[in-house]
Formats: sequence, structure tokens, C-alpha cells
Amino acid sequence: MMTTATASRYTAEYRNIGPALPGKILPWLQQLRAEALVHFSAHGFPSPREEEWRYTNVSAIEKKLFAPVLGFVPHLQTVNAQWLKSYQLEDAWSVVLVDGHFSAEFSILDGLPETVSVMSMADALTKQPELLETFLGRAVNNTEHGFIAFNTAWFTDGLFVHVPARQVLEKPIQVLHVATQADVMSTTRSVIIADEMADVKVIETFAGLDNSYLSAAVIEAFVGANADMALYKMQCESEKAYHFGGTYVKQARDARFTHYNFAFGGLLARSDIHVDLDYASECELNGLYLGIKRQHIDNHTRINHLKPHASSREMYKGVLDDRARGVFQGRVIVAEDAQKTDSQMNNRNLLLSDDAEADTKPQLEIYADDVKCGHGVTVGQLDESSIFYLQSRCIDEETARNMLTFAFANEMVDKVRIKHLHDKVLEQVLMRFPQEGVKKSWL
Repeated sequence: MMTTATASRYTAEYRNIGPALPGKILPWLQQLRAEALVHFSAHGFPSPREEEWRYTNVSAIEKKLFAPVLGFVPHLQTVNAQWLKSYQLEDAWSVVLVDGHFSAEFSILDGLPETVSVMSMADALTKQPELLETFLGRAVNNTEHGFIAFNTAWFTDGLFVHVPARQVLEKPIQVLHVATQADVMSTTRSVIIADEMADVKVIETFAGLDNSYLSAAVIEAFVGANADMALYKMQCESEKAYHFGGTYVKQARDARFTHYNFAFGGLLARSDIHVDLDYASECELNGLYLGIKRQHIDNHTRINHLKPHASSREMYKGVLDDRARGVFQGRVIVAEDAQKTDSQMNNRNLLLSDDAEADTKPQLEIYADDVKCGHGVTVGQLDESSIFYLQSRCIDEETARNMLTFAFANEMVDKVRIKHLHDKVLEQVLMRFPQEGVKKSWL
């Protein structure tokens, strides 16, 4: 557990912060925040003593009192506008959150269908409080662990999306989280709702200046009956940053949900993806994490098969160099009455140095007797026979290693069918590993 002294520092500071947070006139939200604050005050941030955090020690976060930006919507005075545009996607609606606050100046929402709601969480709490009362806090247990409780109590803003029944959005919605200041925390809460037979794609991008800061972002997603939802996350924050991102999804009958998680940045980064599947629903989770220097990247997934005839597919890949450490904990739970479940989970890790480390823990908990479930895990280095084969084709050893490393990672990049996002992810991959022998014109 986090020390009582550290927890009380944050709790004491909350007395000054609380009155400035959005939704202060909503009794149900104040109760939600108060319950989360009590839990956080008692337990603090997660500890390696907790089974689902055994590989990740967040004690470094305790050494600083990260403070939220309050009282105003900041402008990008410290950020070059061209730098911001380098992360904004073409052919997409864009919501920009700067240090945890919505920026109308840099967001692009022109042309949205009138029936679709896309706005900041602060605005949604004012304009649609009854709808949010129905959904906020319903896809996630707000006291499951310290980071979720922390987010629930402290969130300053976020994204709200509601796509009505049978509405198909032709373009994706990008939410760009930008951190501009040192020693601040950006704490956001988002709710995405796709009603029956709707179709929506949402892209999260996390970026920041070269500072130490804390990002804590939680998304609750609700996929209606026979609806399609795809969520993409590209985390490429500062090498000094700390990151927690949680995505919690509830699927209705026959719903389809796909998630793409690209974890590249941060000194310490943790991502949770938890999905609840209903009757005959489908879920696909894809992930790629690249660690260099002394990065620590942790991915935790949980797929709950609650009803019969649902299927899930999961593939996560990690490439780790220098003294980086990657963690994958994947858990599939098949309930007693979830017969005819079809679930497959795979995790593949490539170590490029003797000091890199990969910890992987796949789990299957099956309480039904008519299912088809399996998992596979590998941790290893490049195949020497493949290197030798390329050398026999007049390719030098270093180039051969680079080509094989890139090919290993690029399988996950190629799963992205949104061209502009695919190109941004590819740029991040090429930035982090040697490019000799890998020509962008080939790709």
C-alpha cells in the first residue's frame, strides 16, 4: 500500500481542488467522487503486493505531489502549433485536451451529424447530466484499485460521445491528450456510447513536452446491440512521464468491439483494458509495446465472457531493448453459463539486449464445460537461422537484425486500416529502433 503520509498529502490537497472540479452541483457525482476519495485515502496507489500489480511498482509517483491545472482552460502558449498539428490526424474530428482541459481553440468538430453528441466532459455534465448519471461509473468499479479511485475523484475534464441508433460515423473521432507543464497531472474521464446498430471509431493520442508529469485517463465505453465500436490508443508521451490509462467496455448482445493499443512512451506506463461480453458478441484486442532505455511498460487485459456464443481474440507483441521491462497480464474469464465460448490469447516478446526483461502471465478461468479456449506465450531473441539466411543473401548482420525486428513489430502496425493513423504509428516505430535496412518507401 502507498504510505499513509503520501495518501494524506493528496487528500489534504483535495480540499482545495474539489470545489473547482466539474459537476459540483450534481449530488450523484459528488457522492461518486466522495466514495472514490475515501477509497484512495485508505489505500493509495496500487502496490506490488496486489496480485495484478506485482510486476509494476509505482512508488516513484509517490515522491512527487503532482497537481492538476485548475480554474481556467489553458492555451498552448508553451506548445508550438505546428508540433500540435504533427499529432492531429487528417480526415478526423479532433478533440484536444491540454493538461486535462478541453481546448475549443484547437479542437475540430465541424461537420458532425446533428444527432451525434461530441463534447467535453465538463460540458456534458452541464448539458446532459441525466444521461451521464446512467452511464458514468457503470462500466468500471470505481474502487477496484487506487488509480481508478484517483481518476474518479480528481478528473478535471474528458470526452463525451453519444452516437444514436443506426448512425454510422464516416470519420473517426480523435481525442488528443497534450501535457505542456512539468509536475502537473492530467486526469480525464471519458464516456463513449454507441446505441443499437451504430458504428463509431475513436482514437486516443497521448503526447507531451519533455517534462515529468502524470497522465491518468479512464474511458468507459458502451457498445449497443449489434453495434460496432473501435478504439485506438497511441501513447507516445515524454520519456520522463508517468501514465495510467484504463479502458472499460460493456458490450450488448451481438455487439462488436475492437481495441488497438500502441504503447511507446513514458518512463512508467500502465494500460488496463477490461471488456464484458454479452450473448454472441465479439471482441478483438491488439497491442504493441516498444521499450527502450529504462522504460517500464505494463499491459493488463481482462475479457469477461458472461453469456453464450461470444468470441474473443487477443494478440499482444512486445519489443524490448536496453534495460527496458515489459509486462503483459492477460486474463480471460468464462462464466458458468457462457457455453460455446471461443477465445484465443497470444503474447509474443522479442528481447534485443541481455538486460531487457519481459514478464508475461496469461490466465484462463473457465467455469463452463462446452468452450474452445487457448493461449500462447513466447519470450526470446531473434532467430539466428533467420539472420543467417538473410546474410546468405548478401545482407550484413546488423541490417538483417533490423529487418527482422521491424517485421516482428510491423505485423501489429499493419492491422490499422485508418491510413493517417497507420502512418503516425509507423513513424513512432521507426523512431525507436535502428532503421538501417528498412526503407520507408517499401512500406
